[in-house]
Amino acid sequence: MSDEFYRMKRLPPYVIAEVNAMRAEARATGEDIIDLGMGNPDLPPPPHVIEKLIEVARKPDAHGYSQSKGIPGLRRAQANYYGRRFGVDVDPETEVVVTMGSKEGLASLATAITAPGDVVLAPNPSYPIHTFGFIIAGATIRAVPTTPDDTYFESLERAMAFTVPRPSILVVNYPSNPTAEAVDLAFYERLVAWAKENKVWIISDLAYSELYFDGKPTPSILQVPGAKDIAIEFTSLSKTYSMAGWRIGFAVGNKTLIAAMSRVKSYLDYGAFTPIQAAACAALNGPQDIVETNRQLYHKRRDVLVESFGRAGWDIPAPPASMFAWAPLPPALAHLGSLEFSKQLLTHAKVAVAPGVGYGENGEGFVRIAMVENEQRLRQAARNVKKYLVSMGVNIPSAKVG
Repeated sequence: MSDEFYRMKRLPPYVIAEVNAMRAEARATGEDIIDLGMGNPDLPPPPHVIEKLIEVARKPDAHGYSQSKGIPGLRRAQANYYGRRFGVDVDPETEVVVTMGSKEGLASLATAITAPGDVVLAPNPSYPIHTFGFIIAGATIRAVPTTPDDTYFESLERAMAFTVPRPSILVVNYPSNPTAEAVDLAFYERLVAWAKENKVWIISDLAYSELYFDGKPTPSILQVPGAKDIAIEFTSLSKTYSMAGWRIGFAVGNKTLIAAMSRVKSYLDYGAFTPIQAAACAALNGPQDIVETNRQLYHKRRDVLVESFGRAGWDIPAPPASMFAWAPLPPALAHLGSLEFSKQLLTHAKVAVAPGVGYGENGEGFVRIAMVENEQRLRQAARNVKKYLVSMGVNIPSAKVG
């Protein structure tokens, strides 16, 4: 018997796991590692959400199988969120499905709608599920850039002109993980027109819908008139309400895609635990002050990160959204590459970051920094980084020292 399973052969080693293993090993020996690697929120969910979980979990009839596509009340709550936040009308019966986080949802959709040999357009660099969900399903990936400019649309045109078979699906993710780039509604209007003209489905990952800064709310692709003809969009409670481990997300949009995904999910799972779904209703329907509070907190962390690392000699562009900064390697150390630099930062500065190459070859030369530690820890990380840079002979301008 061969142990070379077909799908395993299509998956490369998970580069980010190398740094994760080093971090775990360092922590096991008692080292204080400032972990800015994984996008794991350090904030608690709202108290009323936890109370709802406890209340429903005490009910004897709440522990059986749930509904694969989500309980009706939660689908209605998500439809109401789209109406409230984006002004989009959504039918909770035919245009919403509850997922076990957006990651599971994307994988289930890929299984439902792709066949071996299909070509999928996906960003590079990108969050791994945006490519590997489709690779596992047997598709071929053609990379497109992340930066939403004219070059982006030129790459889409080239892909349609020169790829055989013609691409049938496009994945977009704004605010982007890992690059933190954001788009305006005009971008989506142009994209929807392009997709309709080329008969391409659009899958939009909007996991960071509420983590925007500088007073610029992130739009939904479904705000574009007619977008539901060709688009489906994923959102998640993970970052908005600090409920990452609860694994609750949603797919909203095109009825055909929702139906296909719901059918596949019905074979794979019985839905999330009912008390968790009830608590998710409480999050969406209840007081929303936590969303603004968290947004302001991440905004402040962003400013502290950019300012303190800048004074340490590492200039990092301020991200317009998300909980990540996409940081080019310090020029003097760019020759190390993102993986080796990440390893050295962990070993010598006790700071964990995610190597950009783990998100695709176009991520080389960058690291992703997650703003998941408090301001004091971010400043400590900057001090540690400064010592490391000085030890490597990096010249830090005297104006930045302090």
